Amino acid sequence: MASAVERTDDLVREYLIYRGFTSTLKHLDSEIKADKEKGFRVDKIIDQLQQLIQSFDLTGLKEYWAYLDRRLFSRLEDVYRPTVNKLRTSLYRFYLIHTVQMKNTEKTQEFFLKQVLELQAQPEWRDWFALPFIPAPEQNPSFSPYFSRQWADTFLVSLHNFLSVLFQSSPQPVLLSFDSEVQRIKTVQEENEELRQMLFALQGEWRQKRDEEMVHHKLPPYVQHMDRLGDTELDLVSSQRNVNMTTPSRNFFSTFLPQTRRAPGKPAPGPQSSPWKDPAVTQSAKAKDLPSAKDLKMLTVSTATVDLTTGHSRQRRQHDHEKERKELLSRLPQQSSEKKTDSDPDAQTEALPDQTDSTNQTRVCEVGGASVEQPFIKLSQEEYGEHHSSIMHCRVDCSGRRVASLDVDGVVKVWAFNPIMQTKATIMSKSPLLSLEWAAKPDRLLLLGSGVGTVKLYDTEAKKSLYEMSIDDVHPRILSLACSPSGTSFVCAAAAQAAHSGVATEGDARVSAPVSGQLLLWDTKTVKQQLQFALEPGPVAINCTAFNHNGNLLVTGAADGMIRLFDMQRYESALSWKAHDGEVYSVEFSYDENTVFSIGEDGKFVQWNIHRCGVKQSEYSLTQDAVGPFVLSGYSGYKQVQVPRGRLFAFDSEGQHVLTCSSSGGVIYRLNKADAGLESVLSLGGHKAPVVTVDWCSAMDCGTCLTASMDGKIKLSTLLAQKP
Repeated sequence: MASAVERTDDLVREYLIYRGFTSTLKHLDSEIKADKEKGFRVDKIIDQLQQLIQSFDLTGLKEYWAYLDRRLFSRLEDVYRPTVNKLRTSLYRFYLIHTVQMKNTEKTQEFFLKQVLELQAQPEWRDWFALPFIPAPEQNPSFSPYFSRQWADTFLVSLHNFLSVLFQSSPQPVLLSFDSEVQRIKTVQEENEELRQMLFALQGEWRQKRDEEMVHHKLPPYVQHMDRLGDTELDLVSSQRNVNMTTPSRNFFSTFLPQTRRAPGKPAPGPQSSPWKDPAVTQSAKAKDLPSAKDLKMLTVSTATVDLTTGHSRQRRQHDHEKERKELLSRLPQQSSEKKTDSDPDAQTEALPDQTDSTNQTRVCEVGGASVEQPFIKLSQEEYGEHHSSIMHCRVDCSGRRVASLDVDGVVKVWAFNPIMQTKATIMSKSPLLSLEWAAKPDRLLLLGSGVGTVKLYDTEAKKSLYEMSIDDVHPRILSLACSPSGTSFVCAAAAQAAHSGVATEGDARVSAPVSGQLLLWDTKTVKQQLQFALEPGPVAINCTAFNHNGNLLVTGAADGMIRLFDMQRYESALSWKAHDGEVYSVEFSYDENTVFSIGEDGKFVQWNIHRCGVKQSEYSLTQDAVGPFVLSGYSGYKQVQVPRGRLFAFDSEGQHVLTCSSSGGVIYRLNKADAGLESVLSLGGHKAPVVTVDWCSAMDCGTCLTASMDGKIKLSTLLAQKP
């Protein structure tokens, strides 16, 4: 409780300073100094009592105890009143023993003169009135225990424990319980997140097993054709019976009708279904038409089949087939879909892509006989549609719980997606906003860079702007912000105004020629500029910035196509090299931080070795949809053009896959060697307009991908990483 009180006092002081209530702050400090409860710190209360005893201040001691009795002890139940009285008696005796030990007989006699009316009626004080008249009270059996060090320590410890329990059990103000509430909420949120990830993992495993059973399970041949098993054989027997019956009928009518040549086994178009046979007629027909050996063989087979398939055996077989069919249908409810697939090869070919696209859950999909490993499963995709113009930036905070998105109209939305998608704060700025960045510590703070040379520090929980820093009037456009992982400082990239044409706007296009700029380091605690980095060969606009994991290195991409690597311990440039023909749009450290990836205006995605200056480790070519400028076409030939502002690519938790922009959604590639190129493994889709910025937040096996487009829509895709 004492720590919570001190923390609350500090927060109140900070609030009063922020509001400018200086007189109230002075009164607060003076009252805190005179606070008799000492901020509910028991050790301070004990020290105050001992100080009063050592200074022989009996009046102050009585007043202080009366204050504690009135503020604390009076709230206790009656059952604790004897304990309070015993502690008060021991406190007075402790004072008396101290006066005797210090041989201050005047203070000893003063105590009895002032307390005689209060103590003379109490039996436990009857023998103590003789204390001033005993020559050596420390040797008297009645008083010697009180002169020992053990008794004094026991009394002080007992008083300390009593006050500690009293403070802990007493009801606290709501303001003091915020710390415990914050910890409890964080614990619940962490538990919910773990359960959510477990649920996603279990759902993915269940779907994977289900789809594997559906795709790879092969039934026996007789079961695959189970729906035709009984009927086909019965049709065969019936057709053979018809053949046997129609053959003599044809020969019977051939006696009276003209002779025509027909294919053997085909029934005549005339009346042919005679249910009986005439052996005499058959024999006479045989005498006239001497049948060929082929007809004789067919007739013999038909006669034998009819003899074998009597009515009783046919009914029994049909009954057995029906029984077997019902049993298999009850075990395999999905057999109807398999029957259709087996019976219609064309339908099977058409259904295979649909099944792969709809489920997208199988770890190994059989397409054309080849197996393709799927490293990610798209569990869900949600849409955030609170913006009404093109998105410029979209970033997840360090904890992975909140998202901040900025559109070209200068509207910032802070929203959460777990457990439901909900807007937490909306920031409307009078001046145009060009950049944003989450602070590392605390993660609720948001840095907003404007187009008029200011950077705002915004509290997303309190929904208030805490501070506004003026950067530079000569370089008013804040193009990039990056906060160090320690949270103690941040870098700010400021640029001069660009001489753009009437078609392009501030939020839509950059000019091709490099403009002047500067790179500054600011302290987040003092809110003051620490230094300005030297940019060689000259001042240039910095488009993108990124720290490594511990904040010792800073990489930047500039409008002159240069990548610069800064040593943040010495605050100087360590490396710089020409990276792209045109501007550098986006730059990030790799997973092992031995290389740097960059995307430039030339449409190239390059990996650079930071240990060998300017040496390409790999280079990939990207389409304009992934690099920009991004174009959104409208009616009557209208086109909206937007150059990149936010992050153009993001890595997964292991750095083996990269998420990039595209015309219809994010695309995930597997990073291979340079000669192998980029291998597309998953297309997130879901957008109707070009995606202009992405972000990837990984937690456990599930990752959250953000893709933001020019129509103001943001898609949040939840992925499940499949471990090989």
